Amino acid sequence: MPFDPSQLNYNADGLIPVIAQEEATGEVLMLAWMNAAAVTRTLETGKVTYWSRSRQDFWIKGETSGHTQQLIELRYDCDSDALLAVVHQHGPACHTNRRSCFYTAIRGDDLVEIMQPMA
Repeated sequence: MPFDPSQLNYNADGLIPVIAQEEATGEVLMLAWMNAAAVTRTLETGKVTYWSRSRQDFWIKGETSGHTQQLIELRYDCDSDALLAVVHQHGPACHTNRRSCFYTAIRGDDLVEIMQPMA
């Protein structure tokens, strides 16, 4: 059956959360947002395109940094209200130059940095 981005369940702002996951390792890289147009652009180009809530504009991952995400597969969950972008990540995914944005762990009462910036 054909896919139509308007069939997804977006929040009141017209956005849906997207988790980016490295295809080769299963590593969770980041969380961002898409609107229906960003979903369409991502599927059409294979370049993961997000919606910036702060700038109110599209951003293609790696457009300025060179740390691109090549789309392997886009999936949605059972409620159609969250996306999983399975990608090939080239370079760090996080703007802090870390492989993943999830580099701080809560262990007991402590925050532990579990990942250093990439060289």
